[in-house]
Amino acid sequence: MFIIRPATAEDLPTLLKLARMVHFINLPNDRDALAAKIVRSRRSFAGECEDVREREFMFVLEDLDRGNVIGTSAIISCISWPGHPHTFLEMRKRSLFSEDLQTGQVHLTLEFGTDESGPSELGGLILAPGYRGHPEKLGSFLSLVRLHFLALHREAFSDRILAELMGALTPDSRNLLWEYLGRRFINLSYTEADLFCQHSKEFITSLFPRGEIYASLLPAEARNLIGRVGEETRPARGMLERQGFEFKDHVDPFDGGPYIEAELDRIPMVAATERGSCEIVDASTLSEAPLCIASCEGELGFRAVSTRVAVGQRGVSRISREAAEAIGAIEDDEIGWTPLSAKLDVSTAESEAGNS
Repeated sequence: MFIIRPATAEDLPTLLKLARMVHFINLPNDRDALAAKIVRSRRSFAGECEDVREREFMFVLEDLDRGNVIGTSAIISCISWPGHPHTFLEMRKRSLFSEDLQTGQVHLTLEFGTDESGPSELGGLILAPGYRGHPEKLGSFLSLVRLHFLALHREAFSDRILAELMGALTPDSRNLLWEYLGRRFINLSYTEADLFCQHSKEFITSLFPRGEIYASLLPAEARNLIGRVGEETRPARGMLERQGFEFKDHVDPFDGGPYIEAELDRIPMVAATERGSCEIVDASTLSEAPLCIASCEGELGFRAVSTRVAVGQRGVSRISREAAEAIGAIEDDEIGWTPLSAKLDVSTAESEAGNS
């Protein structure tokens, strides 16, 4: 069985190995930075961070049969505030037309922007390669448990949720958009700039040029990365888009990967999440029950599994003994559950988009 729980200090060596596989700003390949994030996460889960700017929740996925941590994901409660902006490049289209030539062109432009409004962010998602494509859809579990947790702790997060999706990298961990654009103004490699962001973003707000930049001035191989994600990130993007996340033409200034966002209360899995007491039954009686993320926050702290949950009268949920043991729940304990079948009503979404 697989469970998701908060990261602990004992997980640091494994998390460092996972961080070396990617270049996520919120999963740094730096022992001290990761250790500090784990401490902050443990304090956040314990309710010890009164300042929303300090709250960060780092989850790990554990294979209970082997005792191995095999993946991680995270939620950051607040990514910006006055004096500490979230940075992005805004994409626009500019139409130019010549009356004399009776011809014109449409150009893509990029303009550096900042946001100090304090949205929350999903990030740091990675699953060990040997577990990708697993029948139990472990990557989805790692990603969607964050929406389950957001629903259970609505007051700890912003109304607006961003998701950072990594752009495509070269085999030697470079990014061509950074090489042809960002590095012209900030003389750091992509990896160096990414690492420095763990400590401060002042350098990018001070050195990146203001005003529109015409993407047509960039080589095609760099221009084609704008708003795109790497192959391994496409499933994660599709999963979040099915939960109502949308691309609002903001991309990461380092790798050109898109930021997608959603209003918390309009995310289907958030709306479908419930709490109630549990009844522990034999797994054989749940074969027709919907597959859910189920969690308990008892003596063991937050624990979640992907399991079948049957909801009876008065909101009592029936779960298997195996699942209850995994999350540390006993009879009549309060648990939370989210149906994995909850998804965006496309017809409703299109109607609302048309009215906006």
